[in-house]
Formats: sequence, structure tokens, C-alpha cells
Amino acid sequence: MRINVAQLLKAEIGARREYELDEVVDEGAQGASIPLRGRVELLRTDRGILVQAALATEVRGRCDRCLVPVRQPLDIELEEVFYPIIDILHGGKLPDPENKDAFRIDEYNQLDLGEATRQYLIASTPMRLLCRPGCVGLCADCGANLNQGPCACPPAPVEQRWAPLRQLLEQGTFRRKQRN
Repeated sequence: MRINVAQLLKAEIGARREYELDEVVDEGAQGASIPLRGRVELLRTDRGILVQAALATEVRGRCDRCLVPVRQPLDIELEEVFYPIIDILHGGKLPDPENKDAFRIDEYNQLDLGEATRQYLIASTPMRLLCRPGCVGLCADCGANLNQGPCACPPAPVEQRWAPLRQLLEQGTFRRKQRN
């Protein structure tokens, strides 16, 4: 995901370029390749190039409750300023930006979207991957997938301290709260 931006760096402030992105990239942590598609817009600013991208991909992993493989679509909105290292007109070194973690355009005027995309992908990935919203997970005793039906484990014994509350519940005095 490298883009040569030499001509854009020579252009006036406000100049724009648009690109369609359709690549397969390494996901990183899990080592799998994932498709990455979308639109990338580059805007010349007074100090560098503003990159705005709307990207679509998918996250692959295992359901956090039942461990089945999951593919979940993911949309990424990326917006970052990339700063050149070298002045394109004079060839001299430019001062470092105030933000030491800022993204850079290399000495060959190549803007690499790889690291920015990787960081936004990680930040956009949900903390819990679920195969479906109502996933009930695995039995804590036998490990059976409870989405496929009840397991053969005997029911857990009722704690005697809770027996009076269970009686009230069975009599209809209290209503169970519905879970969404």
C-alpha cells in the first residue's frame, strides 16, 4: 500500500488525489491474509499530506463464547497526516513534526499506508468476537456447545440460602427480567 506522492508534494495546497484500494494484506497477530477495499483520498496541506480513507475488511477469529470460527465485516475510517522527510523542491532535510509518532513520507516520496492501516484495524476490531449476539457458549463442566442444544450434565444443585427467593419466583411474586 505504497503511493508515490512526489507530484502531489509539488502541487499547491489543497490539491487532491483519489485512489481505489483493493488489496490483500497480512492481518498481523493471527498471520492470516485479509481483503482490504475502499477509497483513499490524499489532500496536500501546508506541512504534508492528509490521508482520509474509508476501508472495508473482515476480522477472522474464534467466537469468545463457543470457539467456532468467525468472520466479521469491519469498516475502518482512517484520517492521518503524513509528513515528508525531505523537501521535494530543494532536497534538504525537513524539521521533525511536533508529534514524534507522526507518520512519515520516506526519502523516495513514498507514502506507506501499511502501518496506519494496521493501527486503525487493531483499534477498530471488537474486543469480543461473537458468532451471533445470542451465543450461549460452552458448558463449563463438559465443554459441549450449548448453541447446539443442552448438554447431558446434571443440573447444578440449588444453594439452600437461595431457596426462599426461588419459591417467590415460582409463585410469580417476582418477574424475571427479560434479557436482550
